Amino acid sequence: MGNMTEGIIHGIASVFCPERFRGRGYAARQMKELAKVLRVWQSENGQIFGSVLYSDIGKEYYTRLGWTPNSVNEHLVLPPAKMENPATSHPVFESDLEGLCFRDETMIRDDMTMPSVSRKRVMILPDLDHMLWHIHKEDFATKHIFDNGSETKGAIAGVPGKQVWGIWVRRYYRHPHHHGGEDADDPNVLYILRLVIEGDETANKTREGNSTAPMEEYAEQAAVLKAVMQAAQAEAADWRLDQVQLWDPSPMARSLLDQSDLNAIVVERHTHSIATVLWFEDGEGLGPENTPGLVNNEHYARC
Repeated sequence: MGNMTEGIIHGIASVFCPERFRGRGYAARQMKELAKVLRVWQSENGQIFGSVLYSDIGKEYYTRLGWTPNSVNEHLVLPPAKMENPATSHPVFESDLEGLCFRDETMIRDDMTMPSVSRKRVMILPDLDHMLWHIHKEDFATKHIFDNGSETKGAIAGVPGKQVWGIWVRRYYRHPHHHGGEDADDPNVLYILRLVIEGDETANKTREGNSTAPMEEYAEQAAVLKAVMQAAQAEAADWRLDQVQLWDPSPMARSLLDQSDLNAIVVERHTHSIATVLWFEDGEGLGPENTPGLVNNEHYARC
């Protein structure tokens, strides 16, 4: 068994400098001062591992300030699809989230106690608070746009022990009446916050090399995974969203989806939503060569 420690990673969001003040070093000074504060802020509640920042200006700027891009910043895209929800899937409601998150965290803790074959791993826990932060933000937006929200917060399929579930959120970057579409610069998206496949031995590990899950050995998981993804596509169509995004799927999930007929498109992000992390150890920042691997870079962790 390996060693597992729980601690704190701060999320940094809404970094902004008015255009007339750019190029004077103000933002860089602000980030350097912030890094000093975050080394100790809230340390009475646990060890501070670092801070995560999702860059929308590429990888170079924050790298110079110590926030190293994660090795994996990619997602799968599926189109919305008008269809009946698959009979094998069932909706996830807000009242279901606490139990699903608890099951997920239990599996994660079991996996994280197993020694890593290469380097340290760090994961932001997909707990209930993370899910509700995104979902309540969505509730505010959908009630403003449509005067109502959706009770469905995801989909689940399969039998216990081999279940698959996805928790999702709707994100509108423009009013759906305005012209958009899957190829728009600002598509409205159904983000799968967290995807869980019970029995997935490739989950909660650093992404090293390619892994193929033989379809004949995982036919049951493949079928229920497809049902969950089709439920997401149907939900996206019902809510006039332009696409479904699944961030950083496990190698098993990626392999099963590649072998399916859903025709998911792989997108590697180079300029936006780049997970960058400033790691601390004994109060010092770690260089890129010594950084732990950030696993499960899924949308629930986006701040």
